[in-house]
Amino acid sequence: MTRVGFHASHEQISPRQLLADVQHAERAGFEMAMCSDHFAPWSRRHGHAGYAWAWLGAALATTDLAIGCVSAPGQRYHPAVHAQRIATLGQMFPGRFWVALGSGEASNEHVTGERWPDKDQRTVRLEECVDVIGRLLAGEEVTHRGLVTVDRARVWELPDPRPLLVGPAVSVESAARVAGWADGLVTLNQPVEALRDLLSAYRDAGGRGRAALQVHLSWAATEDEAEAIAHDQWRSNVFPEPVSWDTELPEAFDLMAQHVTPATVREHVRVSADLGQHRAWLAEYAALGFDDLYLHFVGQDQGPFIDAFATEVLPALRD
Repeated sequence: MTRVGFHASHEQISPRQLLADVQHAERAGFEMAMCSDHFAPWSRRHGHAGYAWAWLGAALATTDLAIGCVSAPGQRYHPAVHAQRIATLGQMFPGRFWVALGSGEASNEHVTGERWPDKDQRTVRLEECVDVIGRLLAGEEVTHRGLVTVDRARVWELPDPRPLLVGPAVSVESAARVAGWADGLVTLNQPVEALRDLLSAYRDAGGRGRAALQVHLSWAATEDEAEAIAHDQWRSNVFPEPVSWDTELPEAFDLMAQHVTPATVREHVRVSADLGQHRAWLAEYAALGFDDLYLHFVGQDQGPFIDAFATEVLPALRD
């Protein structure tokens, strides 16, 4: 049966409020949660970017949810330090923490002042990091010299079980590639045919574990309000790669977004005031074969969304 979780958007909501939101989501009946990991928001309208790893400790300690995080080792995060923090959360909260390891975006990674590599180099760097992190979580002493350098590192606080290392993918090619190392798959909502092909590519390449879909959505009491929320908050997030990978500042995203229409936003966000329509969309994703759906209401006030979906959407999906 498909599980339904809550997505905690650090770039849109303060960590204090987001902690209250994830606790609210658990009480309302959401089964798990995931979060982003940003140094900067996508837009000045978002206005937040708390440190995800401090928040994760608080969220895991104050709920009983399994919680994951999408994160990028290799530039802002050294893989040995990343392995240590993954291991610590896994040791403190056994079986309840996972991490999706991605190649990152310049908007978060440029702060180091290092050159932002091209996509092929970032992919190789990520795979080096995955290897280093996996070996450290297995208790090995690791020395590595490549696109990242590690000198005689060892993680002394080992988790049991080891947290899942999940592969994030948004294309058929990346889904097939992460299948070689990932304990599961996570992706974003896009046209149904594209999702079907992506999921097939992962499974056909030997991909194992659960497949998760993060669903961007907007709901409100009226259609106009739902559309206005989506356009205000998510019009900076509609640009394809490599623009989304390589743009560095929120101000640049906002400048590019000046001419993005509500119709364009609807191509990326499921927008409707009709909870029945949201049920139908989510049921369609479940029918594709996704094991987990993480719902990201793109507005900043999460309370009404949590209550409405807990009452009218989650029970129907479980039935």
